[in-house]
Amino acid sequence: MTMRKSQWVLGTMSGTSLDGVDAAFVLTDGHRIEGFGPVGYRAYDEGERAVLRAALGRWPGEAGVDEAAEVIEAAHAELLSRMIADHPDFRPEYIGFHGQTLAHDPRGRGTHQAGNGAVLAAYLGVPVVWDFRSSDVELGGQGAPLAPYFHFACAKYAGLSDPVVFLNLGGVGNVTWLDPALPGPDTEGAILAFDTGPANAPVNDLMQVRRGKSHDEGGKLAEKGRVDEALVSRFLDHPYFFKMPPKSLDRNDFHAVMEWVAGMGDADAAAVLTAFAAASVARGAEHFPYPPQAVYVAGGGRLNAALMVELARRLPCEVAPVEDLGLDGDMLEAQAFAHLAARVVRGLPTSGPMTTGVAAQVGGGQVSRPD
Repeated sequence: MTMRKSQWVLGTMSGTSLDGVDAAFVLTDGHRIEGFGPVGYRAYDEGERAVLRAALGRWPGEAGVDEAAEVIEAAHAELLSRMIADHPDFRPEYIGFHGQTLAHDPRGRGTHQAGNGAVLAAYLGVPVVWDFRSSDVELGGQGAPLAPYFHFACAKYAGLSDPVVFLNLGGVGNVTWLDPALPGPDTEGAILAFDTGPANAPVNDLMQVRRGKSHDEGGKLAEKGRVDEALVSRFLDHPYFFKMPPKSLDRNDFHAVMEWVAGMGDADAAAVLTAFAAASVARGAEHFPYPPQAVYVAGGGRLNAALMVELARRLPCEVAPVEDLGLDGDMLEAQAFAHLAARVVRGLPTSGPMTTGVAAQVGGGQVSRPD
């Protein structure tokens, strides 16, 4: 397609941290970002979170998956219908619906994002772009990360000209190294992206099991603990860190580290798991083509003071929240799927060799219309 007119698109994200659904309006033509609009959030309650957690690691047809899909669709329908009603001046032409990743095994069974975009399209009366990852995996890619092309557009929007890194700290950490001086994200040498390792997921699981809380708010518990650097070194011996990028992870690929901290007090365990997240990013930085001017952090991890201190201590450049660029670190992934939806509609690639390892530029996603 040659369509270039920017349109309002409403993107959504339900991440591996299982906290809730983010939604955000973006004005984009799939190439450039012209502006950002209203954002919204709908938290999962404890019962919903339990249903989702029980379905993690499971595939279509397995126990608990249908129940998880119903939770996901209902939560998205509630939030999206409210946002459309509350913001009539931002009526979306499309909705970008990521769904909830329950399992990710790109070299095995594939990738599984629960939630049916056709159900939402029928309910909301708006075309829904969804199933963003399957095509990439089917063609030999990792299916993740998918935000890098959006990150490139963000760097252009912010007026950056030197190489920088966008770091998203959700359940899993992922980085996009990019050079905004180049013309586009599919230009050779413009982007390198990959999952760094576990981020918030282990600490969140620790807090849930030991204290009945969803996360270590502000990193206050980790700040009280002591980091065992010998354990960090052992963690970095994991085979994943010796793989060349692009590469990706499932939320539970590092679940065994929970056994390593089983005998520790709460504060020391939180401190060690937080250090693991930062150390994995620092190890990943060894793969960057050129040193970045700065690392800009998005996702819930940027609100964890202990994690930000660990990152600054282990990385040889400035570490700052994406708010320093005028961006919204809570909504960056939801905004990414709005931008990617615009790319899908226009027949533009959403991933490539240096983002997911797929052999050529791939346009993922399918479009479900209300009729």
